[in-house]
Amino acid sequence: MSRFTISYNPATGEQIGESRLNTREDFLTALQKARRVQPEWAALPVKQRIKYVRRVRTFLIANVQRLAEIIALDNGKMRIDALTTEILPACMALSYYSHQAQRFLKPCKVASGNWLLSYKRSKIYRVPYGVIGIISPWNYPFGIPFSEIIMALLAGNAVIIKTASETQQVGRILEECIQSAELPDGIFQYLNLPGKEAGEAFLENGVDKLFFTGSVEVGKYIMQKAAATLTPVVLELGGKDAMIICQDADLSRSVGGAVWAGLSNAGQSCAAVERIYVHAAVYDQFLEMLKAAVETIRVGIDDNFETDMGAITTRQNFEKIQRHIQDAVNKGAKIYAQSQYPSESPGLFLPAVVLTDVNHDMQIMREETFGPVLAVMKYDTEAEAIRLANDSNLGLTASVWSRSRRHAIKIARQLQVGSVMINDHMMSHGLAETPWGGFKESGIGRTHGQIGFSEMTQPQVIVNDVLPFAKKNLWWLPYSKKVYDGLVGLLNFLYGQNFRRRISGMVKLFKIVGRYYQK
Repeated sequence: MSRFTISYNPATGEQIGESRLNTREDFLTALQKARRVQPEWAALPVKQRIKYVRRVRTFLIANVQRLAEIIALDNGKMRIDALTTEILPACMALSYYSHQAQRFLKPCKVASGNWLLSYKRSKIYRVPYGVIGIISPWNYPFGIPFSEIIMALLAGNAVIIKTASETQQVGRILEECIQSAELPDGIFQYLNLPGKEAGEAFLENGVDKLFFTGSVEVGKYIMQKAAATLTPVVLELGGKDAMIICQDADLSRSVGGAVWAGLSNAGQSCAAVERIYVHAAVYDQFLEMLKAAVETIRVGIDDNFETDMGAITTRQNFEKIQRHIQDAVNKGAKIYAQSQYPSESPGLFLPAVVLTDVNHDMQIMREETFGPVLAVMKYDTEAEAIRLANDSNLGLTASVWSRSRRHAIKIARQLQVGSVMINDHMMSHGLAETPWGGFKESGIGRTHGQIGFSEMTQPQVIVNDVLPFAKKNLWWLPYSKKVYDGLVGLLNFLYGQNFRRRISGMVKLFKIVGRYYQK
């Protein structure tokens, strides 16, 4: 008998659908099918693969409202959030990668490293891995896996994807979306497996590369399992993102950016603003403006497009956010501002919260909260702000807010994160051309942009010898004292410290040059 994952709307608790669970045997069947058809897919001209993939855009545009509604119902976010942070970036990513795929995959000539060996002409080719595995999260259940799927397919790989159990309705419409391209059977396959079982299946049974987005804890487990088979992985494991407000910042824009990047999707973004460091000279003014903005946030069900923040997606995350707030309050933090919220609702709703008097001994400043909480600290010097921002085991993104772009970039270059935005935050994930990934325990590898696209392929170099009529290289057998002296001469000729030494080396080198043409 088939088993199913039941999907619930986190804003109401109501059942909204079900998704058939797959087994380890289903995965093995999918893997065999993918391996069988992938070489034919990779052999297609890139232009042909692009034609297939571009069909997906037709589905996206025709189903925009349906997609936004399913994402909102399954995840709890606003339909506008679904549109602006998932569907729109997906469309832009598809267009960008389709346009750039031929350039990214074009063989690249390698300049010679030494004139003496310039007759060795090298060219790098990009070779698809084969079968790409993708395990994606529930916070951006459509947008995150979409770009990875598109890049993998354009690069010539087959794809097997497992989306989060908590957002299976989004996973199923993602499946429908990709299948609208009418790809060769087996090139794209969707499976619904429990999280740990999926990781074991993907790694123990042989995908050629795995892309995982999720928690640090699970990412470390994935990497440990991958080590047994030396399966390459790309891991995006979240952040504890800092926002640095300089003395000369535009405070109105800074507050707007903090509210959007910290509270959209109820703060459930790996690149959300979680820590805000504000220069002492503007600290009080910034707080007053932030308080006014946060207290107007409308929390509730998205039924009329006039709600700003929705529900927390999972009960587990709901309880963690509450623990982090309570830990901070117990250690001296104060709730400086808080929005209204439907506290009597059966849905997983929490207010938007601003915390002050926080410090780095609190969970709220050290662990990923993944919720609608903005923790604000004062700083006196630029060096202090940089030190505080870098005081984390995570390093995904950060932002610097200043009217002086030169000054902001100077600060940004000292932050230990993978992506820094100036006078904005978080939306770099929507820029298809920029690489996405972090430092430290925020993960390894990159997705998005040319760097992310290259993660879908392996570099293969082909070295072609174009020296006419050559029979052998100088250093081939048989050996002799003359050969040894000639090679020493080669080193002196190339790198000798004075003119006499180089001339002497050249003479010895010329004595063995004839070996090129000796049988």
